[in-house]
Amino acid sequence: MDFSSPEYSQYMDLAVTYGIKIIVSILIFVIGKWISKALSNTAEKLMVRGNVDTTLVKFVRSILYILLLAVVIMAAISNLGIETTSFVAVLGAVGLAVGLSLQGTLSNVGAAVLIILFRPFKVGDFVIIAGETGVVDEVSMFSTTLTTPQGQTMIIPNSAVIGGTITNNSLKETKRVDLTFGIGYDDDLREAKKLLEEIAANDALVLKDPEPMVAVAELADSSVNFTYRVWVNTADYWTVYFDTIEKVKLAFDDNGISIPYPQMDLHLDNTKQTEGE
Repeated sequence: MDFSSPEYSQYMDLAVTYGIKIIVSILIFVIGKWISKALSNTAEKLMVRGNVDTTLVKFVRSILYILLLAVVIMAAISNLGIETTSFVAVLGAVGLAVGLSLQGTLSNVGAAVLIILFRPFKVGDFVIIAGETGVVDEVSMFSTTLTTPQGQTMIIPNSAVIGGTITNNSLKETKRVDLTFGIGYDDDLREAKKLLEEIAANDALVLKDPEPMVAVAELADSSVNFTYRVWVNTADYWTVYFDTIEKVKLAFDDNGISIPYPQMDLHLDNTKQTEGE
């Protein structure tokens, strides 16, 4: 190849021109991505200072970052000399085709909007959603992330969250502890009830209003069952739940009251057999 020929000079000019454009586009993308992240982080900090709900903060931050990144990508493509108008049209057609094939996935985005608008729960709440129990860590565009009591991470599609029953155990400030205790038919009913009432009255975590309730609920097959109901602050629920079971067992043991296990009385028929049998 003749390096002094006009064709070679033309190729070199084109290579230099497009090489510079490619480098500039890469710089636009890299710097723009950094700026997008910085702006979304700044918006997050401002919303946190404004006491905006944590769930909404995380959702808005992710949406803002995606929109800013889309603008950066379009700017980088435009710098290469590609007509963005036609590119947007093509991208829209592709997006429509992809959207039709991913209807289930895109429904998660709509479900995320509903979660943010109606706020059935927020980050930090202890919930039961889609049959899974845990603390809400994050609500993103496509899924809700929980941490279970066992320390597992559960990622649940938002459409499944909205499509099922949501139980929010943190929405109310107080919660009722419901327990059932059985005693034997030969045990002292009044003494057992008195012990249960004392346990409720002496527990500092049990609220006085509404008043604790201890009542005989059932004459079961092998036990007389008491219903034990007390109200506590939501944060104290499991502490009271487990402590009460232990206190009742120890109190019953100290006072000679049994907690019967399921049993059956068997009566044998001793009728004489007929002769020849």
